[in-house]
Amino acid sequence: MGSGRKPVGEIGLGTWQIGGGWGAVSEESAMATLHAAVEGGTTLFDTADVYGMGRSETIIGRFLKETRAPITVATKLGRFSPPGWPDNFTREGIRGHTEASLRRLGVETIDLTQLHCVPHEVLKRGEVFEHLRELKREGKIRDFGASVESMDEAATCLEKEGVASLQIIFSIFRQKPITTLFETAKRRGVSLLIRLPLASGLLGGHLTKATHFARDDHRNFNRDGQQFNVGETFAGLPFEKGVELAESLKARVPTGLTLAQMSLRWCLDFEAVTALIPGARSPEQARANAKVSELPPLSQELHAWLAQFYAAEVAPHIRGPY
Repeated sequence: MGSGRKPVGEIGLGTWQIGGGWGAVSEESAMATLHAAVEGGTTLFDTADVYGMGRSETIIGRFLKETRAPITVATKLGRFSPPGWPDNFTREGIRGHTEASLRRLGVETIDLTQLHCVPHEVLKRGEVFEHLRELKREGKIRDFGASVESMDEAATCLEKEGVASLQIIFSIFRQKPITTLFETAKRRGVSLLIRLPLASGLLGGHLTKATHFARDDHRNFNRDGQQFNVGETFAGLPFEKGVELAESLKARVPTGLTLAQMSLRWCLDFEAVTALIPGARSPEQARANAKVSELPPLSQELHAWLAQFYAAEVAPHIRGPY
């Protein structure tokens, strides 16, 4: 993420889970998951100030004190309240949230700060990027980027000076970035971080139409976009349809792989992709995710079939900004 920065492995760790939003995760389990990810070769943690209202950053800060591993921490700002929108996007709001993240993480400089799915109009005006440039000049952040919901938002960010990374939703169930973003991002040297590569667990292969989620799990309270962008949950697919589509993929999984491994490997096969940041609720999940980087690429035949499957069976059902 920018020249001269710490290199990151292909498989990072998304930490929305340890902050909340996916059901309760104890601090003990969260710390064990962070340790397991690092032991498996993970060097990138992605978090946000709003995950658990600071809980995720605080736990990562404690972990950083326990390890000498070269961890790159990417956090996000823009959705924390107070002060909330629109004050979060002012110079004072961005500086205040940055200082709070620095304290929770226990670091002098944040490796990567990302705007957290802020309104497209705010991105277009561009003042937020100047506020981030100022923080970079001061040494409070090393690089900055944006986490976006649509390819239109991604295109706007690519026009802004100094943007080092874009975080996007990308998976077998959400393939639009291949044709609308990848070539431009590569040409401009912008790193792409992939969130929700398993489509909120659909591509993990274990969910059924009868699966129930905890009250505080976004797969319960946001499955139809009741709280935020519907695309952040199940790739924007209706849950039952997503389960059906995942089931239909299982016959195509190569021998020796799981559906989850195939899905993660599929993402990594694209040259424009810098790193995946799948979440993990347990050490076992973190270790399994980290191993995917060692797998060989999928066949061109499988890639071609998955592209056709997406266009014919998946794309017509995706809801929300895309």
